[in-house]
Amino acid sequence: MKKHIQAFLSEKDNRLVQFIKYGMCGGAATVVDVTGFFLLAWLVFPALTTSDPFTRLLGFLHFDIRTVSESVRLRNYWIDKGICFMFSNFTAYILNVLFVFKAGKHKRHHELMLFYAVSLVSFFIGTFVGAWLIKGFGLDTTYSYVAAAISSLLINYAGRKFFIFHG
Repeated sequence: MKKHIQAFLSEKDNRLVQFIKYGMCGGAATVVDVTGFFLLAWLVFPALTTSDPFTRLLGFLHFDIRTVSESVRLRNYWIDKGICFMFSNFTAYILNVLFVFKAGKHKRHHELMLFYAVSLVSFFIGTFVGAWLIKGFGLDTTYSYVAAAISSLLINYAGRKFFIFHG
């Protein structure tokens, strides 16, 4: 069994295995992002509402939500997303290099810069979509966060696979 797991983790040529591992590594980076984002949105830079699904999900904890204006919530949404981007993206980079893609298409520092550049594009597109949903439709932060995550997933996979690493 240990041999099979090791073979799975080291396989970087099979596209199906690669996509599965990309999803697993992305899941780990998403856990970093989600945990950081909602902790910041709750405790540091308030960006949640009392009707937010995250707030309702953890309602049994009876934690206090600081009510802020829509403009402050929108600003804090950007701040929370920006802080978490740095940590989750670095997590994704490390895991992608170790388990998903073949490095060496570029020098390591160029690779890291390209990784962050592609991620920044997806971050801004996703965050603008999320901000648009908050500002234009008054949607809760959680829905905006999910929309940003979906758009980032699609953009990042294509950019990382075709521009940064050896497919």
